[in-house]
Amino acid sequence: MKNALICLLATLTVSGCAVDRSGDEGPGADLILLGGQVLTLLDPEPDPAPTAVAVRADRIIYVGDDAGARTLQTATTRVVELAGRTVVPGFADSHAHLYGLGKALAEIDLVGTVSATEVVDAVAAAAAAQPGPGWLQGRGWDQNDWQVAVFPDRRLLDAVAPDRPVFLRRIDGHAAWANSAALAAAGISSATGDPAGGAILRDAAGKPTGILIDNAVSLVGAVIPPVGVEEIRRRVEIAVQHCLRHGITAVHDAGVSWDRFGLYRDMAAAGALELRVYAFLDDEPETLARGFAAGPYLSDDGMLTVRAVKLYADGALGSRGALLLEDYSDDAGNKGLPVTSLEHLREVARAAAQHGFQVCTHAIGDGANRLVLDLYEEVFGSGNEARLADQRWRIEHAQIIAASDLPRFGRLGVIAAMQPLHCTSDMDWVVDRLGPERISGAYAWRSLLDSGASICFGTDFPVEEVDPLAGLYAARTRSHQDGTPVGGWLPAERLDARTALLLYTRGSAHAAFMEEELGAVAPGFLADLTVLSDDPLAIEAIRLLNNQVFMTIVAGKIRYAES
Repeated sequence: MKNALICLLATLTVSGCAVDRSGDEGPGADLILLGGQVLTLLDPEPDPAPTAVAVRADRIIYVGDDAGARTLQTATTRVVELAGRTVVPGFADSHAHLYGLGKALAEIDLVGTVSATEVVDAVAAAAAAQPGPGWLQGRGWDQNDWQVAVFPDRRLLDAVAPDRPVFLRRIDGHAAWANSAALAAAGISSATGDPAGGAILRDAAGKPTGILIDNAVSLVGAVIPPVGVEEIRRRVEIAVQHCLRHGITAVHDAGVSWDRFGLYRDMAAAGALELRVYAFLDDEPETLARGFAAGPYLSDDGMLTVRAVKLYADGALGSRGALLLEDYSDDAGNKGLPVTSLEHLREVARAAAQHGFQVCTHAIGDGANRLVLDLYEEVFGSGNEARLADQRWRIEHAQIIAASDLPRFGRLGVIAAMQPLHCTSDMDWVVDRLGPERISGAYAWRSLLDSGASICFGTDFPVEEVDPLAGLYAARTRSHQDGTPVGGWLPAERLDARTALLLYTRGSAHAAFMEEELGAVAPGFLADLTVLSDDPLAIEAIRLLNNQVFMTIVAGKIRYAES
């Protein structure tokens, strides 16, 4: 079976696109890009390559040579000279957390810390800079990157903040480190039992160490005083600007509450949502009840779509919460955590299908991926693969897949929403978790594509860095940014440059039912464009890390320009 994305691309040819003049007889262009190199991502690419793009309102009206574009220029047209830079379809991050990014940017940044001591020092500095009784929050630590790769203890935080609650989420958000004051605020003691789908780690005497796994994280999260609406909006705006600087024109926001949807809706209505958002509703009773009653939503300006729901099947691999078919190789007796009951997953999936919503389920371990594939097949019934494929239900992350389950993605039409940077972040320790045999199904992009599956790429920010160019590098090399391991980890799964770029653009558009409007540079498509200093298909992978975003255009408007 051909890969579904390749089949999709085959329906769009260059004929009538590279030289289309459909807008010539009407008003001129609002924006013209000249003197560049345009990667249309059509199949095949035009020959010779287009050098210009013209835009009217929020749509592309012309792709071709400079002379043709200039015929659309009027006295009010904004003309940008690209000086050889490269235009690509806007990067669309197919799995991210927009508010989570803004929250992380507003809190203590612990990404890249090399020890528990460095984390504690950062907390001490924040406490000194922000005196008072309020909570200290941060995110980004990863014990797997420390010289002593073990979970830390609450007493280290108590030493620098004995009276103030401290709550530090692990980089994946599936674990947290709390001090004694935070545990006390949440009423967590030796007598507190583990919540369903979560774990409170304890010392030899049975006392909580301060490390909370998966659903136990919410025990503390629930008692943290909420921030106001204006601060939430400010954080969203910070996150949007951060994305635009990295060339991102669209985000699939993986889990929003009804209140967050309302904020996005209000921003879109006011023309203040500068990034295209495809939102998944959170698995919360009120959110789902109101969302299903209202039905799928598209804002008048097309900047906000809500037609998906986010479910969770398991936790994260780094904190040993991912659900495996067999025990963790480095933790006998532990297969991970099914964070949501199968009965609940089934109930919500059936309701989503009834109300026209796409289902996007977090599944990392091979046990969770099998569970979700089985569930999707059950909801639609055996022999109804075509109906399931039409709904484009997704598995978010799809990190570890049993060999026998790989071809099921393509057969069932289930989209794998994957993040290349998870591979390069995890590869130094994932063999310890899985052993040498199970890693053959780890971050298996090439194998999934070859089996006929559709994939979309993203970052899962703020779990990983926002930069899609770093994601392209990871997809092409499966190496750290210093080039190790030479040749890449499990190199047979590396992708060529064009396929990697397709999955960050057309792949994400297809996963959001927008492949006829996004993911290509062609007349009639929405003018969501990213301009780069260098052609990402022509340069060696290492140079992607120094490729600069010159301009980000969303809905025909320049939202970011290099100063």
